[in-house]
Amino acid sequence: MAGFFARLKEGLSRSTQKLSGGLTAIVAKRKLDDDALEELEELLITADLGPAVASRIIASFRRTRFGREVTDAEIRTALADEIAAILAPVAIPLQLDPTKKPHVILVVGVNGTGKTTTIGKMAQQLHDAGKRTLLVAGDTFRAAATEQLQIWGTRTHTPVIAGPAGADPAGLAFDALTRATADATNVLLIDTAGRLHNKAALMDELAKIIRVLRKQDPTAPHTVLLVLDATTGQNAIQQVRVFKEMVAVTGLVVTKLDGSARGGIVVALAEEFALPVHAVGVGEKAEDLQPFEALDFARGLLGE
Repeated sequence: MAGFFARLKEGLSRSTQKLSGGLTAIVAKRKLDDDALEELEELLITADLGPAVASRIIASFRRTRFGREVTDAEIRTALADEIAAILAPVAIPLQLDPTKKPHVILVVGVNGTGKTTTIGKMAQQLHDAGKRTLLVAGDTFRAAATEQLQIWGTRTHTPVIAGPAGADPAGLAFDALTRATADATNVLLIDTAGRLHNKAALMDELAKIIRVLRKQDPTAPHTVLLVLDATTGQNAIQQVRVFKEMVAVTGLVVTKLDGSARGGIVVALAEEFALPVHAVGVGEKAEDLQPFEALDFARGLLGE
């Protein structure tokens, strides 16, 4: 994990620059008065932490530090602690239910967030942990998504259920669950389409997948993972709202933190939705997807 923390910190460096430069300018040799707190609140909002988080942190600083001369380092540490406290309740690793054979994970999100790559990385980690896994190429409208998943399947020695272009994703999911149950597979990972421009069709498609899964296992899917791209910033909040309308999202994975100056969005998501953040991604390799650690992330965001 030490190596991952270094990559996370490096990945968050653009977010850190946005936050740290502003912090230094605000608190350099001055008291934490109304003007300074107002500037700090604006900085937190522009760093994608969102108005609710900014307001909560400023209220805390007003109670504990108002009117005091503070150093850049003191504010940085205090901010990291405040952010870690917001993130701690959502930093929950993904738990598989060993009584489910298979544990069904439905992976959702808009196209381009890294859904298929995330599934591939999870398949690698599950394979390394000795779990029997089956993948479903349920985004049948994008041939590239099916090909990408099959490449990951080959790489991770994991079978992939796929159909021709335009095949019924629900039918594939049904066949996959039948096979996974017969083979005593540990985990069934289902990729899905993410065409938000046609929300009604996508909603119907996801509802149908869930309906056919429940014909075989009334408790499936056991996990609904929403994959979000950190580079989209505040758009991620709208994506969570939309997908929560469509399916009962149980947890989040945030990808592409290495390419974003908007790492603060993870804090805004925690405050707004309180959904578990199971993992974060900072690169292309399987080991670049790791369980989310609140304090590591908060410190990385502040360059601590």
